[in-house]
Amino acid sequence: MSFTQQILVIILLIVASAFFSIAEISLAASRRLRLRQIADEGDERALRVLRVQEQPGHYFTAVQIGLNAIAILGGIIGEGLLSPYLTSWLVTWLPERTAATLSFVGSVVAVTSVFVVYADLVPKRLGMAQPERVAMAVVGPMEKFLVAFKPIVWLYTRFTDLTMQLFGLPTQRDERITPDDILALAEAGTQAGVLARPEQQVIENVFELDTRFVTSAMTPRDRVAWLSKDDPDDVVRARIAAEPFSTYPVCDGELDHVLGYVDARDLFQCVLNSRQIRLTDPTLLHKVVVVPDRLTLSEVLLQFRHQHEDFAVIVNEYGTVVGVVTLNDVMSTVMGDLVTQEDEELIVRRDDGSWLIDGHAPMPDVQRALNLDDLPDPEAYDTLAGFLMEMLRRVPRRTDTVRWGGYRFEVMDVDNYRIDQVLITRSLAEQAHPSPDKPSATSV
Repeated sequence: MSFTQQILVIILLIVASAFFSIAEISLAASRRLRLRQIADEGDERALRVLRVQEQPGHYFTAVQIGLNAIAILGGIIGEGLLSPYLTSWLVTWLPERTAATLSFVGSVVAVTSVFVVYADLVPKRLGMAQPERVAMAVVGPMEKFLVAFKPIVWLYTRFTDLTMQLFGLPTQRDERITPDDILALAEAGTQAGVLARPEQQVIENVFELDTRFVTSAMTPRDRVAWLSKDDPDDVVRARIAAEPFSTYPVCDGELDHVLGYVDARDLFQCVLNSRQIRLTDPTLLHKVVVVPDRLTLSEVLLQFRHQHEDFAVIVNEYGTVVGVVTLNDVMSTVMGDLVTQEDEELIVRRDDGSWLIDGHAPMPDVQRALNLDDLPDPEAYDTLAGFLMEMLRRVPRRTDTVRWGGYRFEVMDVDNYRIDQVLITRSLAEQAHPSPDKPSATSV
C-alpha cells in the first residue's frame, strides 16, 4: 500500500471513529425533556433517540465494536505509515536499531495524537455542545449499523448483561427527576442569564413550602388587629381606619376566643350603604379555619382549598392563638422580592456590606441572604428571633450577640420581648482564621 493510500485510509478511519465517538457522547448527554419537546413539535427522530435511551445496551455495544475495530486497524496501518521515512532520516545520526525503535515510537505517537484530537476530543466537544441535535442526526446511520452487525452486537450485549447481573450492577438509567435536579437547573439558568435571580428564588420558595412551617409566614399575635363581637359601630369604624387590613378576627372578649372573621369588603359595603355594623350579623361573620402551628405552608394551602377559605387562625398545642395567616401571606412567601414592597423588606443589605434584618424574618430567607449552609437544631425555630433564642437559651436583650458561620448577630432593638432589628456583620476573626462552625453567644 502506497503512502497516499495509507493516508487516505487513516483519514477514513478518523472519520469513522469520530462518527462513533460523537454518536456515543451525544446519546449520553441528550436531555430527555428537550427530546420530548422536540418530538411534540413533530420531529420523529427525537422519538427514535428516546427509544434508544430507554434500552441503550445494543447501541453502546455497537459503538464500542466500531471504536475498537477502528483502533486496531489504525494501529496496524499507523505503525508503518511514518516509520520508514523516520528511519531513513534518523539512521544518518543514530545506529540502525536505535533509529528503527525511535521511528516506530514516533510514528505511533503521531498517528495516536491525530486520532485523539480529531477522532475523539473534537467530536465529543461537538456532541456535548448540541447533544440532541447531533443524536438525532446520527441515530439513523447507527440503526443501520446495528442491523448489519446484529449477531455480534447481540452476543457482546448478552455477555455484558450477564456480567452486570453477576455483580448486581444497575442496567437501567434512573430517569427520576428530584427537587434537587430542578433547583440545580434553576441555578444554572440564572447563571446563564435565562432566569432572573428573583425568579430563581420563586422556584426555590415553591419547594420550601413542604419544609417551612406556617409560623414563618403568619402575622404574629401582637400584630393581629381583631374586633370584639360587642364592639359598637363607631368602635369598629375607628379600628378599621386605624389598622386597615383585609380580614379581622371577631372574638368573644379576647383573642383566644375566636368566633369567626369579617371581611373588610363586607364592612365597607355597610359603610357605603349607611348601615350599622353588627359583628354578630350572620351575613358578616364567616366561619374561621383554625390550624396548628406545626403545619407546613403546603398543608395550609391544602386546608384553604378544601375549606374554600383564604384566612386561618393559628393555635399552639395549648389552644392559644399565636397568629393569623392569609392566602396572600403564603403567596407573598413564594413570590418573595417580586411582590415585596421596599418599605416592607425584612432583610436589608447596607452599603457597608452588613445586614439589618427583622427578627421575624424567616430563617430560610436569612440563610439564603447570608449563604449559610448549616444551622444548629433547625427544627426548633422558624425565624431569626427563634434562632437567637435557641443560641442564647433565653429571651435576647439589646446588645446581645451571637456568632455563627463567620457572622456576628447583634440584637439592636427589643420591643416588649420581641426582637425588632438584628445587625449582622461578617466576623473579621473568622475571615482571618476560618474554623469549624462553633456557636458562641455573649451578653453586654
